[in-house]
Amino acid sequence: MPVELKPESAYSTAQHQFDLAADVLDLPDEIRTQLREVKRELVVHFPVHLDNDSIELFTGYRVQHNISRGPAKGGIRYQAGLTLDAVKAMAMLMTWKCAVVGLPYGGAKGGVDVDPRRLSAGELEHLTRRFATEIALLIGPEKDIPAPDMGTTPQIMAWIMDTLSMHAGHSVPASVTGKPIEVGGSEGRDDAPGRGLTFLTLEALKYLHVQEETPTVAIQGYGTVGGSAARLMSEAGLRVVAVSDSKSGTYNPKGLDLDALREHRQVRGTVGGFRGGEQVTNAELLELPITVLVPAAIENQVTAKNADRVKARLITEGANVPLTPEADSILHDRDVFVVPDILANSGGVIVSYFEWVQDLQAFFWEGEEINTKLHHIITRAFYEVLHTSVNKRLTMRTAAYALAVQKVANASVVRGIYP
Repeated sequence: MPVELKPESAYSTAQHQFDLAADVLDLPDEIRTQLREVKRELVVHFPVHLDNDSIELFTGYRVQHNISRGPAKGGIRYQAGLTLDAVKAMAMLMTWKCAVVGLPYGGAKGGVDVDPRRLSAGELEHLTRRFATEIALLIGPEKDIPAPDMGTTPQIMAWIMDTLSMHAGHSVPASVTGKPIEVGGSEGRDDAPGRGLTFLTLEALKYLHVQEETPTVAIQGYGTVGGSAARLMSEAGLRVVAVSDSKSGTYNPKGLDLDALREHRQVRGTVGGFRGGEQVTNAELLELPITVLVPAAIENQVTAKNADRVKARLITEGANVPLTPEADSILHDRDVFVVPDILANSGGVIVSYFEWVQDLQAFFWEGEEINTKLHHIITRAFYEVLHTSVNKRLTMRTAAYALAVQKVANASVVRGIYP
């Protein structure tokens, strides 16, 4: 069994994945050097008036990794302990995520080192508007378009859009995506990450010729993404047998009653204690006897320590980097099929792209049309990655990275270096 390496920084891990793809492509050193680093990184320290009349200083970030294929695109997260290193890693991932599904974007990411749960609604609005003002020199509909991420919401995106619009003197709805529909948001955006996961899970099961009459699914992370994925996978005919949140998990091999579970969670604030299943931990959920595992919580959940005990035949990555490189190797040797994060959880940015296009043209599409377009783009990308994986004998992850890196490298070469 491979030995788990000493944990590296998130950015070092992202660069490692890039290096693997660059080696496969035999990428020239001058291009490799450009794409291995971020283009811009902005760190801001800004004061916010709190409800008790005190003033607290917060630290925020906005990083653009690459804009060769178009304006930068990436979420804003509010997370205690957020670091520049983590934001740089996520910005790089966004570049590859947009490229692998063919969107005309580069990659960006941003956020504030804060636990949003400790702020009142008024404090959250003050923080958001001040942070938006601090990073306004980088963001805008033709430059860098933020979206919701961990700890942020459509309401927060509306505050950012309104702040930028007040500075511009007119409404600029295309400056952010993931907004409420009332101010230029798109149909289908809330369910987009879970819907994309569902589409690709079904395509992967088809490719694997899974014989089970009703494939079973376990989802680690029962938040916005995991919750919608559970509902949509159940509607698609899969049997969701286990889910977990940050506190606890629940498991029923016969299938969970998702309506009852949703009501239980609304009352209790957790899936733990649900009478329709037995309690399991997050770690135990990963090792259940299931067909499909969807890690949709946080990074580094499957490692060299537990990868050999994963029983799922298919892993669809809902979270960013839920598998360590060592776990990847073990699972590959065991013929576990992995749909990598930059492809599997791209549904959100695909529908964000649709929202941006709709805002720019001031013409909006019906939800059914959006879901159809999402299905077309994400499944086309899946088969492009699969074709590369099979023909070049690469893992799905390396194949996805290779396709994405090649597209960005091509754009960089064609554009050249200014001046």
